[in-house]
Amino acid sequence: MKIEDILAQERRARMAAEQLLAQKQAELKDANRMLSRHALTLSDEIIETREVVEEIKGENSQVRADLEKANKEVVIAKRRLWDSLETIEDGFAVFDQSDRMIAANSAYLEPFDGLKCVAPGIHYPEILNIVTEEGIVDIGDLRPLAWRDMMLDRWRAPSRDPLVLRLWDGTHIKLVDRRSRDGDMVSLGLNITETITYQTELKQARHRAEAANRAKSAFLANMSHEIRTPMNGVVSMAELMAEGELNDEQRLYIETIRQSGEALLTIINDVLDYSKIEAAKLTLHTEPFDLERTILDVVTLLLPTVQEKAIQITIDFDLFLPTLFKGDVVRIRQILTNLIGNAVKFTSEGHVLIRAIGLPLENSDEQKVHITVEDSGIGIAEDMKDHIFGEFNQVEDERNRRYEGTGLGLAITQQLVKLMGGEIWVESRQGEGSCFGFHVTLPVEEHVDPPKLPQSPGRAILMMQDGLDQRILEKHLQACGFEVTLLDRADSLPASVGEAHLIMVDEHTCASEKSHSGTSLIEALQSAVSDAPVFLLASQHSASAQNSEDAAHATRVLQLPLIRSTIFDMIRQIDPPKESARDEIRISDDTTSDVETEEPSANRQMRILAAEDNKTNQLVFSKLVKALDIDLQFANNGLEVVEAFLEFKPDLIFMDISMPEVDGKEATRRIRALEEVQGLAPTRIVALTAHAMTGDAEEILAFGLDEHLTKPLRKAEIIDQILGHCPDNARCPLPEVMA
Repeated sequence: MKIEDILAQERRARMAAEQLLAQKQAELKDANRMLSRHALTLSDEIIETREVVEEIKGENSQVRADLEKANKEVVIAKRRLWDSLETIEDGFAVFDQSDRMIAANSAYLEPFDGLKCVAPGIHYPEILNIVTEEGIVDIGDLRPLAWRDMMLDRWRAPSRDPLVLRLWDGTHIKLVDRRSRDGDMVSLGLNITETITYQTELKQARHRAEAANRAKSAFLANMSHEIRTPMNGVVSMAELMAEGELNDEQRLYIETIRQSGEALLTIINDVLDYSKIEAAKLTLHTEPFDLERTILDVVTLLLPTVQEKAIQITIDFDLFLPTLFKGDVVRIRQILTNLIGNAVKFTSEGHVLIRAIGLPLENSDEQKVHITVEDSGIGIAEDMKDHIFGEFNQVEDERNRRYEGTGLGLAITQQLVKLMGGEIWVESRQGEGSCFGFHVTLPVEEHVDPPKLPQSPGRAILMMQDGLDQRILEKHLQACGFEVTLLDRADSLPASVGEAHLIMVDEHTCASEKSHSGTSLIEALQSAVSDAPVFLLASQHSASAQNSEDAAHATRVLQLPLIRSTIFDMIRQIDPPKESARDEIRISDDTTSDVETEEPSANRQMRILAAEDNKTNQLVFSKLVKALDIDLQFANNGLEVVEAFLEFKPDLIFMDISMPEVDGKEATRRIRALEEVQGLAPTRIVALTAHAMTGDAEEILAFGLDEHLTKPLRKAEIIDQILGHCPDNARCPLPEVMA
């Protein structure tokens, strides 16, 4: 090979080596650069890690300090808790899930005094063994094993009632055990020895008192029966002797014996009834009865005394109240006899009024019956109202000393009403009279609907002297839809007599007529109205009305007070009135309301009835509407509202809700019932009341009211109601708008 080729190869090899060296140097440089960057990254991470470590070291120190502080607080709290538990007299212990005692205070360990084995660490079954072996607990007739099994069953039950244990020294411990959420059992041992001792003494005292009371009641009952047997003979024989021929002096003696015997029997009956009530031996016997007939029977029994005193007694039984109920008629009659008898007894002049109303209960066949007995007698002082319901209590003053009695009647009446689940009350003003009332809830035995009448049954002529009977009968006839004309004499009979469909005349009016005899008066009325029946009304004092000459000419003789069935029977005998030509003209003129039929012209005032029992509110209301051209009338309670609705025929009623005797809701219900029976257009009724709580409006409107306004009275709202509901046949209440 030539030297030139050899040199060329070497030169090429050297050049390749140089290129490889340059490449390796470049790669080494790149590697050094990457290593430098990685070193920088690791350095940054090391710095950050050092910072985190320092922060963790600080937090760890804080946690260690907080933990040390918390441990100290736990120790203090634990010491305070156990110090507190050691101060209480009742025992306290805690057991874990395996029934091992964790801790217990001194009171819990006290019954085990001297037994060092009873301490934290002992198991509950071991405690039960020690209790029975050492005789710490009185287990009675049970065997130790049976008693321990009973206690273990109770301990392991899902729930357990408190258990009272009697210790060997007479101490009574009440165990109350509760298992916590983590399974531990907390046990309390309450020392109730003083309570047990007191209850035992109280029970013994009650037994002694009941025994003495039973002995007293048995004595009273036996003596009452023993005395009443001969007294019945005395009274009966006196009545028989009174039927014979006696001179005045003998009759006086017999009457004295009879009255004294009846007074003594009344006393004996009161004492016997009271002894039965006190001994809880009086039971109620429920049976169907007629409430209105029961009231009338009581009044009939008292008529001799009423006639002797020449006072008036009458009954106002709500026409819409059922008469047939289920209850203890004997006891209800006794309540009525006591209340009505007292009213007659303490009334020398005036009247006695028995009023019965009712309120049906929702979703029930029962009625809440209210009965009040009002009199115009001597009355009761305010501070003696509660006293009179006490046993053997009477109002002792110079006016009452002439009235005999045991003072048991009202006490027995109160107990009987309570036994029936009712309530009794009294309202009275000394020197003006009293009003006793009670309410009981009774199941309705049979609903009696009033007779079906046309929308306008016609006109009724009521010819009788002014008094309670007249006003009550007028109200009942109006409730049945009649237009009632009152007459107190027959010297000049009005033309309206010829349009009457019913005529009622009381015997006093017949007897007092100078220009007419009773017979001629009835004949004159019958000739004036050939189709209308004429009923003669006989008072309670009359015993010969049925056989009088006047009765022979009358359609029928009715005895006052009239019961509802008599009124309905009387109405059913009346033929429906025929439409007169004048009525046909009104109908053809498309007149739809009764008010428009009576008063077709717009010349009358708008009639406003305001039901309000507060005199101040009445004054405020009258002042608010004094500028209006209206006919305003007030009613003091719900009964007056219904009566005014029939007589006054209001165009608008402002109804208070809370009123005595009958509230606004019940009054509205009765008005709606009257409108339905008589076919009248609904009268707008606006509640004006202080009932402003949530839900009051809905409850009130549910009884048939149209609007709910709350007090205090607002003039704008009241006037808006009046102006917005003025009928077409009445002139505008605002004077400046009047034509």
